[in-house]
Amino acid sequence: MILKIALLFAGTILAFWISAICGGGASLILIPILNLLLPTSLVPFSLTIGTFTSSASRIAVFKKHINWKIFLWFVPFSIPAVLLGAYLIKYVNPNYLQLIVAFFLIANLPQLFTSKNKIEETEKEYPKSALALIGFSAGFISGITGAVGLLFNRFYLKFGLKKEEIVATRAANEVFLHLIKLIIYISLGLYSKTALWLGIAIAVATIVSSYTVKYILPHLSENLFKKIGYGAMVISGITLMTSTSGKIIQQDQIVINSTSTAHKNVYTMSWRDSRLVVEYKANEGIEIEKSIHPDELSGNLKEKYHILLEHYDDVRIEKVYVLGKRTSHEFYCYKDNVLTKFKA
Repeated sequence: MILKIALLFAGTILAFWISAICGGGASLILIPILNLLLPTSLVPFSLTIGTFTSSASRIAVFKKHINWKIFLWFVPFSIPAVLLGAYLIKYVNPNYLQLIVAFFLIANLPQLFTSKNKIEETEKEYPKSALALIGFSAGFISGITGAVGLLFNRFYLKFGLKKEEIVATRAANEVFLHLIKLIIYISLGLYSKTALWLGIAIAVATIVSSYTVKYILPHLSENLFKKIGYGAMVISGITLMTSTSGKIIQQDQIVINSTSTAHKNVYTMSWRDSRLVVEYKANEGIEIEKSIHPDELSGNLKEKYHILLEHYDDVRIEKVYVLGKRTSHEFYCYKDNVLTKFKA
């Protein structure tokens, strides 16, 4: 355990150095380490203790660089949004939101190949009112996913802030979000004595990181700082997309199959209880079949379904779309594991 805590301490210092330079991403390094020491449900509590302490210590170190105009636009809208996001986590699948975030991060790829002058030309400051929307979005997504540091890094760069100003202003904007998340985790009972001590270890390491990173930043040019920031966003997006896609495929039982013969090609995708089939026949063109619920039927089709249900163990329905032809329905009827198919 002592060795693991030492690894966590060293990993935390490194992670928050990278986080300060890149504008976020510490959780990508720390989560795998914490997963070795804690149940998954308690990891956010320990991590948030660290991110809260990191933001607070960066404020102490870089307080003279805080852009208070951005702070006053950002924070009032982010606080109610993080509460809303935390509440909706019971109803919203965070994996899909994380997948959207991943694509947004990867969209920064062209910036890595843009020249210094081109970056300065394209980075036009957003109107201050846009910070209200950015603050609300940051709070909402943070409430659901737990961390969005890198996602909004691009907006700080667009406001033309210097590297020290970005570090300081992000810390001031996010310290309240981390505090609120801590309160929510405690109220939900998502903590333990071990999680608390590990969180304190992370907190101490973040303080060391914050007070030493000020000696690293002066050696980075503004252009290099921005390139590292955009690079971190792209790498984080690829990592997030890879891990989240796997979770979605496993969770929603997404399966894609294809079969080919001399006369037709068939592509089938299953998602939860739904099934979509795209069939191409050389002499008939493209045919799309989509599984539907019996409640979507009406009139004679609904009556036909109930009649078939009396004679078969299970009846499944697919709606068939063929370009240039009338929409039809297919009934897949099962009796003693034998399939009988009817068209209507």
